Amino acid sequence: MNDLRYPVGEYALEPTITSAVRCRELIAGIAETPVQLRLAVGGLSASQWDTPYRPEGWTVRQTVHHIADSHLNGYVRFKLALTEPEPSIKTYEEGRWAELEDGRCADPALSLTLIETLHQRWVMALRAATPEDLARTLRHPQWGLMRLDQLLGLYEWHGRHHTAHITRLRQRKGW
Repeated sequence: MNDLRYPVGEYALEPTITSAVRCRELIAGIAETPVQLRLAVGGLSASQWDTPYRPEGWTVRQTVHHIADSHLNGYVRFKLALTEPEPSIKTYEEGRWAELEDGRCADPALSLTLIETLHQRWVMALRAATPEDLARTLRHPQWGLMRLDQLLGLYEWHGRHHTAHITRLRQRKGW
């Protein structure tokens, strides 16, 4: 893909994710996100961390912190839907979060560690989820009524999407 905004393509909400095999693939993708992200950022210099992945885009540092912010929200959304009947979830101003001090300046190791431990918990919960659990729903302001298996697809894509921002930047820059 040549679009710097969507290096793995835009997310498309899958109307049905009924296959247990497909759900296992998505859970494996969630499990693999921290590993792939660590590989993508390995060995970066201070100036490389603060390089935008595209013109008008976030820096690599902000991207890593964004993944942590987003996946924290995703984990909480899953837990809400597993424990409440059809919760309505809230969006957040991700661009503004990225501009806060911790998004612009914090050591990326903080978010890399957070992503690793968060994904361990998330994968544990996902592997224990039954097909009935993954059919539970929540109400998303942008996407409407969503099943957890669909939300799983969104976050699996999200991790690949932002990791690809970093790997494509490295390819373009020859890092």
